[in-house]
Amino acid sequence: MPLIPRSSYRAKGLFRNAHFNTVFPPLFRKVEGVVYERERISTPDEDFLDLDWSRAGSDQLLLLLHGLEGNSGRSYVKGMARYFNQRGWDALALNFRGCSGEPNLLLRSYHVGETADLHYVLQHALHQKPYRSVALVGFSLGGNVLLKYMGEEPSILPEAVKCGVAFSVPCEVSSANEEINKWYNWPYQKRFMDSLNEKARQKARQFPGQAAFPEPAPQNFRQFDGAFTAPIHGFQSAEDYWGRNSSLQFLPAIERPVLLINAQDDSFLSQACYPAGLAEKHPYFHLETPRWGGHVGFVSNIGKGAYWSEQRAFAFIHQMAS
Repeated sequence: MPLIPRSSYRAKGLFRNAHFNTVFPPLFRKVEGVVYERERISTPDEDFLDLDWSRAGSDQLLLLLHGLEGNSGRSYVKGMARYFNQRGWDALALNFRGCSGEPNLLLRSYHVGETADLHYVLQHALHQKPYRSVALVGFSLGGNVLLKYMGEEPSILPEAVKCGVAFSVPCEVSSANEEINKWYNWPYQKRFMDSLNEKARQKARQFPGQAAFPEPAPQNFRQFDGAFTAPIHGFQSAEDYWGRNSSLQFLPAIERPVLLINAQDDSFLSQACYPAGLAEKHPYFHLETPRWGGHVGFVSNIGKGAYWSEQRAFAFIHQMAS
C-alpha cells in the first residue's frame, strides 16, 4: 500500500503560506556549485535538443525534467542536480524544445505530454555510457511527462530506468487548468501567458501561413492551447489535448516504482491530482501529500543548503535503485 499517510515535510513560519513557499525559491534561491556542460543533439525529425550535464564520474544517472517555461537553470533543477552530484550521481537536465534560450527549428514545440523526446534522450545517454541505474525526476509539467512516459508503454522503458519522482504534478490537466484560472493564481498565469504568447508570436513570424497568432492575445491556458498548442501538435481542441495527455490515466499501468509528491496547499492542483485511491492498491505508485509545500516549493533551508524535496527524492531513489 504505497500511500504514504504522513509526510516528513514541515514548513515553518511564512512558509506555511502556499504562495510564499511557491515564490520564494525562484525569487531568492541561488544554487551554487553546479557547472553544466552543454550538449546539443539532433532529433530524428531534424530539430535539436539542448542537454546540460553535471557529471560526477558515476555509473548512476539522474535525468531531470523542468516545468512549464522552465529550463535547466531553474533553482529546483540545479538544487536537485547538486544534491545528487554530492552523493556520487551524474545529472542530466533536459531542456524541452524552445526552452534552452534559442527557438527550436520546427513549428512544433514541447507540451504537457510530449514523451518521445524524453525516450530519445534516455537512449542517447545510455548509448554514451552504459549506466547501471537511471532515475527520473520531474517538476510540474515535467512531472506529468515523466508519469505519462512510465505508464504509456512500460515495455519500451530502458532496463536501466529504475524509478522516478515527480513533484507538484497537474496529473489531471483539465481540472488543474480550472484551478490556475482562479483569481488568486492570476500572477502565475500572467507570467506563463506572457512567456508563451511571445514564443507563439515568434513561431507565427517563423512559419507564416502555418501558425497564426490569435488576437487579442490569449489570457489563459484554454485560449492558448485551443488556438496554438493543440493545432500545431495535431490535437482537435484544448480539451482533446488535455484529455489525451493527462498522466492520471496512465498511472495504473506503471511497472516501476514512482513517487508523486503533491502538496495539499498547491493552488495549481485540483482534487483529481491526488489519486489516493489508486496509491492504496497499486504496488508501484507511491503518493505523498504534505500539508504544506506550495507549487514546487518545499522550502526547508533558506541558506545555501538542500531543500526537503532534494533529500526526499534521493532517499526514495537510493532505496529503489539499490
